[in-house]
Amino acid sequence: MSLYQFPLAQTPNWKVVMATLPSDEPVPNFGMGLTAYIIGDHLPRHKNGETVRETIEKIVQIPMASKLYIRPTWRQMQSKRGQLDLFEHWQVTLELAEKYNKPVGFRIMLANPDIAEESLPDFVLENVPMKFLGKGWDAEEVSDPREIRTQREHFLPHYHHPYFLEALEEFDALLAEKYNGHASIEYMDTYMHGFWGEGHAWPYELVSPFPDQQTGVETWVKIFEMQRRHWTKTPLVTNLQPDISQVGNDELVYRTLETGEWLRSDTIFIEPQQIELAGKRPPHVAFVSEVGMSDGTPESLQIENGLPHTENIIAHVRDLGANYWSLWNWHNIHAEHVMNYYRQYPAGIDALNHVIGYRLRPAWVWTCGDEAELTLIIGLVNDGISGVPGAVRLTLLDAAGNLIAESDLDAGQPMPHQVQLVSLELPTGMGWRGLRLKAALMVKGVSHPIRWACRESLNPDGSLTLV
Repeated sequence: MSLYQFPLAQTPNWKVVMATLPSDEPVPNFGMGLTAYIIGDHLPRHKNGETVRETIEKIVQIPMASKLYIRPTWRQMQSKRGQLDLFEHWQVTLELAEKYNKPVGFRIMLANPDIAEESLPDFVLENVPMKFLGKGWDAEEVSDPREIRTQREHFLPHYHHPYFLEALEEFDALLAEKYNGHASIEYMDTYMHGFWGEGHAWPYELVSPFPDQQTGVETWVKIFEMQRRHWTKTPLVTNLQPDISQVGNDELVYRTLETGEWLRSDTIFIEPQQIELAGKRPPHVAFVSEVGMSDGTPESLQIENGLPHTENIIAHVRDLGANYWSLWNWHNIHAEHVMNYYRQYPAGIDALNHVIGYRLRPAWVWTCGDEAELTLIIGLVNDGISGVPGAVRLTLLDAAGNLIAESDLDAGQPMPHQVQLVSLELPTGMGWRGLRLKAALMVKGVSHPIRWACRESLNPDGSLTLV
């Protein structure tokens, strides 16, 4: 029971029986963490004759990372209708995620301008018209002429075509059948318009595959709602890209917030709209921050005021109260590149890892009442930088694991720098010593165990024995 209705002025015989200290260690709970990238836009680089498994395992073993992220194309996941054909990088990543207990977030790209291979399966390309956008990369920033994007012709499918919508829904249903609520899947990005699935076709944002703006908006709303029907247990994450291509991004963000799904951004400095939306999001909505970091080479450090540019990025990720941040070297993915930077400048990454997301602990434990009719009052605090991306369920168990009492908090609570009081009534005649206080995060009806972020010794399941 929340203590908003609790008669605080009348709590009899109250007494503080336990008080915990904050942990100074990372806490690998659901809905938060530093994220190592297996695939961003390119496959990871293989070094010294490494196999795919060896390269991926080195990324998975990055010690600061508690989560993984992989961004394959639709083509890499399906070659024939009616079945999945999961490519090697995906299969290895999921196997290693389970081995190392590092869950995976992912996106399926419908267009990737940075690879020569088409992003769509052949059966889609053969049945759906493609809109020609242009050749090369005519943007304000000068791209390396050796990059694929500067050499190739760029197309987008007619997303509104009946065959495209039918095939995508079938594919998404197959994925959800296998991975919706899967223990090794943390979240899935929503499908979005354009390059990388980010919600834009920059620098070709004025060329559209849709006959008019309304068709674009209706199409992407239809795809979003289809995805929500399939992914009933796994959070969906929508990119905060401003709607420069006029295809309904604003509506997708609105529906994401309305339904309690999560948000992400691939920038920390570019568009103020993204920053404001991320910073003012409801406390129960997680925020995924993706920003590339230096690989530790002198040319990538970009020293500013005596520190690398990556340290500036980290400071602003904290400003936004992020739940996740990417350990990602953009088109140069390899574990050694992340570690090359970290060995030189560990302080910023370590400091972020100790505050990112939510970090809950029962800071105070009071008893009130007499020995025959005891109530515990728990003062929960959040030492992290974000709200709780879901609703906390607090349970009190006896030494054998039997349920004694439980209480559900409001979604998003407790907020950082606030105290949330929760009462748990004990059965008549029961004492409090030796009981176990446990917490879980409820997201889309799924319970995810929470490990308390306190210095005191915890049980293997993350619960705290009251002593």
